[in-house]
Amino acid sequence: MPDIMAARKSPKGFIGYLRRYPTIAIGGFLLLVMVFIAVFAPFLWTKDPTALAPVMRTRNPSAAAWFGTDMLGRDVYSRVLYGARVSLVVGFGVAFFSSVIGLAIGLVSGFVRWADSIIMRIMDGLMSIPSILLAIALMALTRGSVGNVILAITVAEIPRVSRLVRGVVLSLREQPYVDAAVAAGTRTPVIIWRHILPNTLAPMTVQATYICAAAMIAEAILSFIGAGTPPIIPSWGNIMAEGRALWQVKPYIVFFPAIFLSITVLAVNLLGDGLRDSLDPRLAKRV
Repeated sequence: MPDIMAARKSPKGFIGYLRRYPTIAIGGFLLLVMVFIAVFAPFLWTKDPTALAPVMRTRNPSAAAWFGTDMLGRDVYSRVLYGARVSLVVGFGVAFFSSVIGLAIGLVSGFVRWADSIIMRIMDGLMSIPSILLAIALMALTRGSVGNVILAITVAEIPRVSRLVRGVVLSLREQPYVDAAVAAGTRTPVIIWRHILPNTLAPMTVQATYICAAAMIAEAILSFIGAGTPPIIPSWGNIMAEGRALWQVKPYIVFFPAIFLSITVLAVNLLGDGLRDSLDPRLAKRV
């Protein structure tokens, strides 16, 4: 008998992809909003985030100051929006540099057997130190700046990336197509470039999103304890550190940057979860 109701066709293309993986859509949208805020902060009715106004000290949120003012009279709304630049630059910068360096180390360690024990012992030594303590120690040796914060957090994240890539490479180098390439006389760099590297990009992409979220939190921690960006540069960690003394009477100084930080980290984590589901063939079949 013919079907009474025709089967519904699922949408294809980019819209269908987002409907199958809603976490990517939600996380990507929230992250794009934060990027938009960071890029166009000067045009979103903000003021100079470093301008002092002693007469306007600790004013509650109002039409004149949407998020209120801090103890120096600076507009919290403007400082929060400009602070998004620091967190996003640090997050994306750490994710990029740690992924590239960790990928190179993991490829060499996983495929070149004689170098594996040497490289991994160095990585184990770095991983034995908590990442935030290692970043604090590195920041103590340099002056506070966004570039140095990126460098310190990147050094702390490289061992985790390299171990992930090494584990993937160890399973890939035993595959028949790799044995065939070796038997055909293909050079090791060519095998790594053509056969190993493409198969490590999917897990590395997912790992990069988690590194980005962790780097944003680490930057906020470093700035909160005074070991990150200098106070003259508005960042969410600096704003919360300056408002902690007035937390009981003026909680909005800490509340607004904390909310923006939480939303950004949530967006990156949702994006990472969605990418993991879409790039893992076993999970893709269930969906």
